[in-house]
Amino acid sequence: MSAKPEYLEFPRGFLWGTATASHQVEGSNANNNWAVWEQEPGRILSGHKAGLACDWWGGRWREDFDRAAATGQNAHRLSIEWSRVQPAPDRWDADALDHYRQMILGLIERGLTPMVTLHHFTDPIWLSELGGWENDRTPDYFQIYVRKVAGALGDLVNLWCTVNEPNVYAVYGYLEGLFPPGVKSLRRTLGVMAGLVRGHAAAYHAIHDLQPAARVGMANHYHDVQAANPNSPLDRWTARLISSLFNDFCPRAAQDGVLRFPWGRVRLPLAQNTQDFLGLNYYTREYCAFEPLRPGSLFHRRFFRADASISPTGFCANEPEGFYAALTWARSFGLPIIITENGAEDAADQFRPHYLAQHIAQAGRAIEAGYPIEGYFHWSLLDNFEWERGWTQRFGLWELDIETQERCKRSSADLYERICRSHQVPRRWLDGGDFSPFEYATDRQV
Repeated sequence: MSAKPEYLEFPRGFLWGTATASHQVEGSNANNNWAVWEQEPGRILSGHKAGLACDWWGGRWREDFDRAAATGQNAHRLSIEWSRVQPAPDRWDADALDHYRQMILGLIERGLTPMVTLHHFTDPIWLSELGGWENDRTPDYFQIYVRKVAGALGDLVNLWCTVNEPNVYAVYGYLEGLFPPGVKSLRRTLGVMAGLVRGHAAAYHAIHDLQPAARVGMANHYHDVQAANPNSPLDRWTARLISSLFNDFCPRAAQDGVLRFPWGRVRLPLAQNTQDFLGLNYYTREYCAFEPLRPGSLFHRRFFRADASISPTGFCANEPEGFYAALTWARSFGLPIIITENGAEDAADQFRPHYLAQHIAQAGRAIEAGYPIEGYFHWSLLDNFEWERGWTQRFGLWELDIETQERCKRSSADLYERICRSHQVPRRWLDGGDFSPFEYATDRQV
């Protein structure tokens, strides 16, 4: 038997990029539900606010796109802020659409393929006042907005994400109360997820009406949940339940047109076959134990493995096998796979290089096994406002000083550049091997 090659290869044409979201990087967003949420005491860790964020609305996207292009990236995923494009139900902002057009042209001019997300956690205030995604008419409102954006930008964009992480939006906002509107109800959570699936389906058809050749999908957050005790039927049952509701509900409905509620199934034919690719967001693996006295959490408790390497603020564990499990789950849909987010928060940049190297190696392993993976978008290009965690978590390849707006290059940016330019990673990274000959610089540059 011949030895396996030393390197895991990625195909030419593979998309190497980073991902961002409008509210997190633009700054000066004042007309969405998060702008309101941030004003309420206790909603955001340490009382932080997005504020100027990364000042992309003020034009600093240009220098950040330069950084991405100069470090070997060939793609970027960004999002459109609905509240800027449609600040009121009966009003459209042509200047905002032109601003986004200039940003997308800026990507293309730098050799970066744009992937555009149409909904990334934020809603216009006027939509929230109408009930948000609990309102049966919201998928129609969303379709109108999507038609406006696709009509204005479709000549520049071929890759669209309709909705980012509909499961996270619903669970954090309607079950755990961490996102607006701060509700804690399983029934309302699943109702919102169903509404987002309807919105995705409406958007999918709207884009294809305007752009038949466009590629449209969702960015699906996959949380790898394993039974704490594989020999326990109750642990296995609760792990399957959590995974089914959180991971499967939205993308399965977009595959076969069936909404699978705990109390029964609802047919949604409009949603069937509405993903041209499977967008995958993955961060961590957790273990799940049955807890009979915790009905509010669906009778479970989740935790990291005791000996796992944990990121500095406890957001994720470096368990690359969980990423391979996520990719295997994604392959089950029979669609091309685009990794739309993967990364770790680490201001000191000590944890991130290992996480980054080992996770990308798992993607290389999956490609070698025949998985149809077409791209990888690291979260994120630079530090940005991380929702209810504010500025306490730093995911960027570039550090951001929010007071001075100075950018400082982290070592991981050099490591990622070497991967992007070479289209390969050493096989030994699968086992946590050292980074040579992919050594990364230790100096920090503006």
